[in-house]
Amino acid sequence: MAQSSRSLQLITRLVDGHICAYDLAADARGVLSPAMVFRPAPEDDVVDHAVAAGLRRAYYTTLNAAVCVTADGAEVWRSQFEPQSDQQYGHRPSCVLSWDDRVVWVYRPDAMADRNRPDQWVALDAEAGTVIAQADLQTVGHGGQQLRHPASDQVLLDVGEGQDGSVIHRASLTGDRMDLFCYPWSDRCLIDLSPDGHHFMTVHHEQADIAIHTYPDGEVTFALSVDAFGHDPDEVYVEWSGGYLSPDTAIVTLVGETDDEQEWFRHYRLDVRSGRVRTEFDAHSANPYDIQPLGDGTWLTTDPSGHPNRWTDT
Repeated sequence: MAQSSRSLQLITRLVDGHICAYDLAADARGVLSPAMVFRPAPEDDVVDHAVAAGLRRAYYTTLNAAVCVTADGAEVWRSQFEPQSDQQYGHRPSCVLSWDDRVVWVYRPDAMADRNRPDQWVALDAEAGTVIAQADLQTVGHGGQQLRHPASDQVLLDVGEGQDGSVIHRASLTGDRMDLFCYPWSDRCLIDLSPDGHHFMTVHHEQADIAIHTYPDGEVTFALSVDAFGHDPDEVYVEWSGGYLSPDTAIVTLVGETDDEQEWFRHYRLDVRSGRVRTEFDAHSANPYDIQPLGDGTWLTTDPSGHPNRWTDT
């Protein structure tokens, strides 16, 4: 059922082995201080992480489990991925919390983990860690980015299959049933959802263009290739980074090399209403991926300390 549009309130970072939660509603700028710090189990190597709105619990994935802990590191529950995998590389399970903190959505790249089964998308009860619903995916992914839709209970999952492409899924829960939809492409990488949830942004897997799609059907509103940004498409590529700076403006990242083979990157503002490229955008980022637009005119980069640095567009 549709709900009012919601904005990101908490974000997490893994800093010095601890899961740090930052309250974006505090409207702070500059280097952010964590509102709460969670300690994972000592034997766990954290791959992905999320924190509940009340700052009472953190959720994270390892290569072989989804885990819930309190701030002092007490384990609330652990959902093992069976059988345990002895593959150390090439598969990174991800997790995201539903807006109401009741469901932990977990992507399991089980095929690459050599579990002799398809990839899994699993909805876990956040309170108990039990399985609410799960689905087999027709993918052999290395990892998956999950985005919560801001105006519904739906979640998007982009499964990256390396050189074989990228597959975008959409799901929601009806009781104990997962309603799953797969978009009919394997060559587009999900970048971001618009703040109002009416559109989403993708980049071609071969990095040839950026496209804006209507949500949920995925129809292309417009697509721009590299030459629209004033660069040679034979030498410059669209990077798989950027996102919605505001409802009307997206950030697009281009990468290339100088004549002496030095890599460079530039961010550009894109008017998502008209499809026109505006100006270059100084994100103060250390690399092409060091930018997280928040949809409200602010964005995050990473401070040398590992904590996020919040910048404003005004």
